[in-house]
Amino acid sequence: MCEQCGPAETSQDVRSADPSRRKLVLGLGAGLGVALAGVPALTSSAWAATLKDGRWCNPALGYFPSGGHYGAPRGSSSHAGQDVTNSTGTAVYAAAAGTVIRRGTAVVPGRTGNGLVISHGSGRYTYYGHLSVFRVSLNATVAAGQWIADMGATGNVTGPHLHFETHSGALGTTVNPVSYLAARGVDLGGGWSTIDPGAVGATVKAVQHLITQRGTTLVADGDYGSVSVNAVKKFQAARGLVADGQVGPKTWASLVYSLKQGSSGAHVRGLQTALNKRSAGIAVDGDFGSVTNSAVRTYQSVNRLVVDGVAGPKTWAAAVG
Repeated sequence: MCEQCGPAETSQDVRSADPSRRKLVLGLGAGLGVALAGVPALTSSAWAATLKDGRWCNPALGYFPSGGHYGAPRGSSSHAGQDVTNSTGTAVYAAAAGTVIRRGTAVVPGRTGNGLVISHGSGRYTYYGHLSVFRVSLNATVAAGQWIADMGATGNVTGPHLHFETHSGALGTTVNPVSYLAARGVDLGGGWSTIDPGAVGATVKAVQHLITQRGTTLVADGDYGSVSVNAVKKFQAARGLVADGQVGPKTWASLVYSLKQGSSGAHVRGLQTALNKRSAGIAVDGDFGSVTNSAVRTYQSVNRLVVDGVAGPKTWAAAVG
């Protein structure tokens, strides 16, 4: 049994086999009208051919508690998500862009306290449970990586954590969040992200700024096309890495810099871009001054990292993860 989830919660926190969830899907589709065809970032034509397209990110930092995994026994049913444990107040982020279609208490079957459901279009949904604070409103449009809530211990739990679910095909049809995000280049357990050629978005911009700092000037347009891919391949080859253009853990570790107040340059722009993806709201000016220093410290604090104002590998990995 999950060390953080009490029996009363988990006995109802089930996967797609539960008929109540199938009924929920029908009612949701008919009553809420959550089609997102009008949101450009979420239409089917906007999704890159690769799943590692930069559109998904880690919703929270922490560790996996014993028994909190997807499919863990819950009486006559099984655990419908993955638990990520950290202290109350730890930031929770939108795993992808979408619309908040449910916000409140017991918004899906099961007793996971305060929760949010985000629709990502094309039958994709994510659920965030046990929240202590909501930071977005119902029907809000959110960006990938946006700070949407704080981790908590609402509902029937023995300690604070995020209960995170991924639904594919329809709301109520859950899939393993760890493998679902891994296929999209995200390590739910924490760590570097992975993006492939064809990716788009803020993480691509961060790479482009970092490559510029490494000596090959790129336009930070968020489009990981042939020019940027070739520049990354050149960097990888020079570092003795596999020159495939995929930016994964080994490439990130070689690409980033340890930055602190007083630093300046394109690498700082990369850091500022990554922090803005996590709702920092700072100018991307390449100047690691007092504002960026405050943003780094705030980000470290709400993610339970060492608060020293130094953007080293752990801070970078969390920001781009």
